[in-house]
Amino acid sequence: MALSLSRPTPFDRPLLLGLSLLLAATLPACGSVKKDKMAVTLQNATNGYRSALRWGYYENAYGFVDPEKRKDRDLPANLEGIRLTGYDVVQAPIAKKDSDTAMQIVNIEYLHEDRQVVKKLTDRQVWRYDEEAKKWWLESGLPTFE
Repeated sequence: MALSLSRPTPFDRPLLLGLSLLLAATLPACGSVKKDKMAVTLQNATNGYRSALRWGYYENAYGFVDPEKRKDRDLPANLEGIRLTGYDVVQAPIAKKDSDTAMQIVNIEYLHEDRQVVKKLTDRQVWRYDEEAKKWWLESGLPTFE
C-alpha cells in the first residue's frame, strides 16, 4: 500500500496512526540514549581521574580540569612530593537533573613523602559536561593538599 500526499483514505489511517505512534515512542528514547552516554562518559572520566591521582600521574589528572581553569597555568607546585594512600568514593557521581553538571564526593588520604604523616581531605568534585567536546571536565579543580 503506497501513501499518497493527498487526503488519506480510510485504509491509510491505521498506517498513519501506527507511524505516528512509532515516532512518538522513539523520540523520548533519543533523550535517554543521550543521558546514558553522558552517564558512561562521566563514569569513565571520574575513573580516569581517580587512577591518575592514585598513581601519582598528576599531569594526567590535571588534564581532566576544565581547560578554561588551567589556561596559562602550570601544574600546581604543591603536588610535588605528594603520594596518595587512599581514594574512597563517598558519593558516586550524581548528575543534576536537566543540567550539564554532576557532583562526586571522595575522601582522599595522602602523605608528603618527606614527612610520612598521613593526612585526610574530603574532595567535593564538580564536573561539567561539554556538549561540543562530548566530554566531562572537572570544574572544581585539583584538591588542595596542605
